[in-house]
Amino acid sequence: MIVVTGAAGFIGSCMVGKLNNKGFKNIILVDDFSRTEKHPNIARKIYNEKVERSLFFPWLDIHAGEVEFIFHIGARTDTTEFNMAVFDELNLDYSRKVWLACSKYGIPLVYASSAATYGDGTLGYDDADDSLSKRLHPLNPYGISKNDFDKWALQQPETPPRWYGLKFFNVFGPNEYHKGRMASVVFHAFNQAAGQAGGPGKGAVRLFRSHNPKYRDGEQLRDFIYVKDVTDVLYFLMKNHAANGIYNLGTGKARTFLDLANAVFAALDLPPAIEFIDTPMDIRDKYQYFTEARMEKLHAAGYSKPFYTLESAIAEYVQGYLAERVCF
Repeated sequence: MIVVTGAAGFIGSCMVGKLNNKGFKNIILVDDFSRTEKHPNIARKIYNEKVERSLFFPWLDIHAGEVEFIFHIGARTDTTEFNMAVFDELNLDYSRKVWLACSKYGIPLVYASSAATYGDGTLGYDDADDSLSKRLHPLNPYGISKNDFDKWALQQPETPPRWYGLKFFNVFGPNEYHKGRMASVVFHAFNQAAGQAGGPGKGAVRLFRSHNPKYRDGEQLRDFIYVKDVTDVLYFLMKNHAANGIYNLGTGKARTFLDLANAVFAALDLPPAIEFIDTPMDIRDKYQYFTEARMEKLHAAGYSKPFYTLESAIAEYVQGYLAERVCF
């Protein structure tokens, strides 16, 4: 039996799909299932039971002996939310309870951290030095909550038998339809270019103007990673005994937002049309201009599968999912 928290969300539901594709059906989905906009993500998934997030720990006390692995993907991911109490409850306190339960019952654990922990990147993006977490200064409460949990986990004398914290970089792909403003730039660029979901209609993709003199408009750099690469790594860590610890999960290659937009237009067979807008004031001073994962640690653990290129991932996402609005 495998547990996936956040199972109706973006990455969690894709992980359930990955497990189904590998023949796993005895899966427990944990989430807040009151959000009906997420229901299509799990409508065609094969699983054993749905457990409400608030009821998970009493359920686990009864069924722990049957659980082989937990993927703790559920979290509050809104980087524009500035109420720290929200993140303390869902990203910190809940994750601590998951960790302690896995430690108590001897259940291996993968949990979701974030590249937002690295803040403005001044200290680099190196996951090899666990002490780095103590020196990082995330730019928003979301990143702070993820870093606080990483620091807490590294200090614990009692741990799950195998545990891996994954710092997700900029993940995009199917099953993010419900995320609204927090959906990926690829998702929004598709809607703007193709004229769907309130977009302006086969028009321009709107990118944030640079407010940093070191970067020209559209040349801000991010490590964009396709969600299918993410689930491949999650599955690898379930099946292989890597060293416990925190790992980056990006491609290791930063690309510009202009590259991304051009790839969306190419996937739609449309000529590029790009406009620049000011970065919203509520996130302007908390904006990351460059992210690029150091991936040596994961490769040293034995993961050798090549990642999708940005262009191939966007082509598959746009043509195979967004154009038909289907889920993975």
